[in-house]
Amino acid sequence: MLAGGTFLFSEPQEGMDRLVDITALGWPALAETDEGLEIAATCTLAEFAGAVPGRELGVEVLRAQWPGTALFARACRALVASHKIWRTATVGGNVCLSLPAGAVLGALVALDGVAMVWSPDGSDRRIPLREFVLGPGHTVLGSGEVLRSITVPTRTLHARTAFRKIALAPLGRSGAVVMGRREAEGRCALTITAATTRPTVLDFDETPGAAEVRGAVAAIDPTLWFDDPHGAPDWRRHVTGVLAREVAAELRTEVGDGQ
Repeated sequence: MLAGGTFLFSEPQEGMDRLVDITALGWPALAETDEGLEIAATCTLAEFAGAVPGRELGVEVLRAQWPGTALFARACRALVASHKIWRTATVGGNVCLSLPAGAVLGALVALDGVAMVWSPDGSDRRIPLREFVLGPGHTVLGSGEVLRSITVPTRTLHARTAFRKIALAPLGRSGAVVMGRREAEGRCALTITAATTRPTVLDFDETPGAAEVRGAVAAIDPTLWFDDPHGAPDWRRHVTGVLAREVAAELRTEVGDGQ
C-alpha cells in the first residue's frame, strides 16, 4: 500500500510488483471522537506535528488543550527528515515501516495508541500499538491488511509528557529515544525506541524513582537491544538508562510543583 511513499526511493525494493495508492481515499487526517483523537494512516507528518481537527488552533493552543500531543512535534523532529519530507511522509508509513528509530511510532506507543486494521474480508480489528511491531520492519499485519488509523485515548491526551533523545552525531539517526507519560491519577509509563528492536514500554503505578527506573531498564530482555552502525547494544542500554532516569525525574518535578 502506498501513502507518502518516501521510503520507496531510499533503498532497492526487490520483489515489489505493484502499488496501491490509499491517499485518494479521503480520510480526515485528524478527527476528534468519543474515544479521543483518531489519526489517519494517511496523515502527513506536517499535519501530525501541528494541527488540530476542525479548528484553526496553533500548536501552543493544541498543547494547552491536550498536553500529551507535545510528543507529536518532538517525534517528528527526532527523525532524519527535512520539513519538505514532512509534507509527504505519513504517520502510517512510519508505523508500518517499523524501524527502531521510527519516533512517530514511538510517540503513539507512548500515548497508548490503538491501531485500526482493515482486513481483506471486510472485517476490522483493533490492536494496541505496543503489540503492533514484532521487530525491525515486521508487524502483525497479515497479507492484504491495511492500517486505517491510530486512536489516542483522551486520558493520555491529557497526560504530562517528557522526551529525551541521543545520537552519535548531532544530525544522525537516533541511538536512543525515551518518552515518558504521567496521567492525572498518577500512572506512569516510559517508552523506549531506537535503542530496542521494537518499542518497549515500562509501566509503573506511579512516577518511579531513579533506582526503580534503573532496575526496570536492567530487566529488559538483552536480545531486544538494537545493534547497527548508529550504536552498539551496550552503549544503547547505558544511555537509555540515563535518559529514562532524566525523563522520570522531569515527571516527578511536575508532581512536586503541583502541576
